[in-house]
Amino acid sequence: MGVVTYSQEFKSAVAPLRMFKALVLDSHNIIPKIVPGGIKSVEFIEGDGGVGSIKQTNFGESAHIKYTKHKIDALDIENFYCKYTLIESDIKFDKIDFIIYEVKFTSADGGCICKMSSEYHVKEGAELKEDDIKQGKDRAMGLFKTVEEYLLANPDVCV
Repeated sequence: MGVVTYSQEFKSAVAPLRMFKALVLDSHNIIPKIVPGGIKSVEFIEGDGGVGSIKQTNFGESAHIKYTKHKIDALDIENFYCKYTLIESDIKFDKIDFIIYEVKFTSADGGCICKMSSEYHVKEGAELKEDDIKQGKDRAMGLFKTVEEYLLANPDVCV
């Protein structure tokens, strides 16, 4: 099994604490409100949001996927850091065993920088190409921008 790692970085005008709360700590409440057509619900099926918790995201009718389950591997609230693993989905991954994600928000220019990395654990004999994960990276960027716009328009949310 090989490992393919991709990293991306986004700048935001929103403070790191607010972005971290919206995208990590309170995502189960915030995300379905912001993108109700894309994500129907996010719920903890095990735990309360701390390390070891399992979170299920249920997608809207138009999505190509019905649900995903992520396990929280590490959570550092003071440093705005989270590491989690995609452990289950309703779609079959023919090239990937699992994916580990890391996200960290740092202060920058009155807002923040979000550093994200994705570690794709590729099945034996499979080859993962850039195009294979481009759609996921584009969705992550779209969600990040949607959350940023929501927080800018609603300054009392996630303070």
